[in-house]
Amino acid sequence: MMNSIVTPADTTEKLVEAKNLIAGYLPGINILNGCNLYASQGELVGIIGPNGAGKSTLLKALFGLVKVREGSVTLRGEEITNMRADELVGRGIGFVPQSNNVFPSLTIEENLQMGAFQSPSSFAERFDFVTDLFPTLGTRRKQRAGSLSGGERQMVAMGRALMMNPSVLLLDEPSAGLSPALQDEVFVRVREINEIGVTVIMVEQNARRCLQIVDRGYVLDQGTNAYEGTGKSLSTDAKVIELYLGTLSR
Repeated sequence: MMNSIVTPADTTEKLVEAKNLIAGYLPGINILNGCNLYASQGELVGIIGPNGAGKSTLLKALFGLVKVREGSVTLRGEEITNMRADELVGRGIGFVPQSNNVFPSLTIEENLQMGAFQSPSSFAERFDFVTDLFPTLGTRRKQRAGSLSGGERQMVAMGRALMMNPSVLLLDEPSAGLSPALQDEVFVRVREINEIGVTVIMVEQNARRCLQIVDRGYVLDQGTNAYEGTGKSLSTDAKVIELYLGTLSR
């Protein structure tokens, strides 16, 4: 049963909403057991919880990468449950996986070109937009992505997802495997992406840091919602701290 912790009144339209999701990778084995989530236009929403809780599975279910067996996913009120990933990109949803998220043999510029494959005529405009946000990508555009650091690769992956001008960006553990300094940089970049108007839903293992920057957060446990609230209310709730933040933060 989900525990709600001081959430602001919901007065804005829900841009993305998942209702009662039951989903999994193998027949007869569910990872998600009735998950609910929504994000309004311009929100930054975090998903935290212990390993195996279903966080990444929830994100993949939103992006059509995991079969949803029951429940629904909607975008602006329109059903998109189990829609193919390429269709969802065309509808304005971007996804950045945790690993293998760049083409290492391609240059930064070529990686960004891959992000605009559905709309090649918009490449120049979107390239300028992304490199304004991530100037390093512009100055090093001819460098192979495989030679970049983990933090730089994460910038390329986020930049590529932004090439199709998404209204929603799904991020799967963007700080995973990075040093504390690079983690901080990634969180700053995520906030910047959100501040230009992109709705962001992020899964993050660094729970305390995540809750510092998000508008609202969800705590998942065993495939279902355990707690929901503003980032601030979750980070100061005694039960959330006792059960989750002590083991999830660094």
